[in-house]
Amino acid sequence: MPFRPALTATAGAALFLLAAAAPSATADSLESVTVNPTARIAADGTVTLSGTYRCTDGTGSVFVSSSIRQGSEDVRYGIGGTRAVCDGAEHTWENTGKVASTRLTPGTAQVEATVMELRPVGGLPLPRFHATQGQEVTLTEG
Repeated sequence: MPFRPALTATAGAALFLLAAAAPSATADSLESVTVNPTARIAADGTVTLSGTYRCTDGTGSVFVSSSIRQGSEDVRYGIGGTRAVCDGAEHTWENTGKVASTRLTPGTAQVEATVMELRPVGGLPLPRFHATQGQEVTLTEG
């Protein structure tokens, strides 16, 4: 096997093992994320999701990410990401993203929001999950 592909495979395996060995996604009881029960979809497919979050002890870059799916479809659509401040106070978040206008329609949808940090471990940014929340929302035109 040539050197470069072998090095790439070794690095990939090491990253996998580091991620598997990372602490589990148990959040501190002071950490949380909520999803507002109503979300908006514009005629061009722009979706806006919002809620609140609280996190502590963020030493790396922290974000609130969100995704949405509708009906029995297994496909989740990522809806933006907001930079988070982990100071223990409650903050609001709002993410906006565009989905093909035929993919989502007004009505019931399932949203998942996650507060996730990219924490440097041994020089590599590994994910640390502060909080996650899945919730059914009403997608309204607007």
